[in-house]
Amino acid sequence: MEIRFLDATEAASYLDDLVELLRDSVDGGASVGFLPPLDAAEARAYWKGVVAELASPELSLALAWEDGRVAGTAQLVEASKANARHRAEVSKVLVHSAFRRRGIGAALMQALEERARERGRTTLVLDTLEGAPSERLYQSLGWIRTGVIPQYARVADGTLRATVVYYKLLGEAGR
Repeated sequence: MEIRFLDATEAASYLDDLVELLRDSVDGGASVGFLPPLDAAEARAYWKGVVAELASPELSLALAWEDGRVAGTAQLVEASKANARHRAEVSKVLVHSAFRRRGIGAALMQALEERARERGRTTLVLDTLEGAPSERLYQSLGWIRTGVIPQYARVADGTLRATVVYYKLLGEAGR
């Protein structure tokens, strides 16, 4: 497995793979801001926006490869406000269904944590659908469940589901 952080030019060259990864994840039940079935044009528009945002130093995009194929991705979104420059949000942690249960999600999370440390970010936050398999992953990596927000995200059948908020402290304060 290989994990690298991409700049905008590199990310644009993987646009088709990223579209496929997002569609696979959403159509498989991931709650990452879209509803299934995810249209390819909508997924492409999303990734084009991410590529454009990579010009900003506040966004980092990690890509994971397994057997020469794009297997997963994750984003680190750094807060830019003066009182929040120690924080970042983990976003869009996606592993293609063909590559799950191989440690790719954990490796992506560890890469984001290392990136956050390098960038001086000591408080990380994320949210995930309550009861999703990702909860086990985050807990296994030392993330702390801090609360539940009911009726947060609409899922494929139209119901509203709760999201769970997690945090992790890095550096001296978090050890």
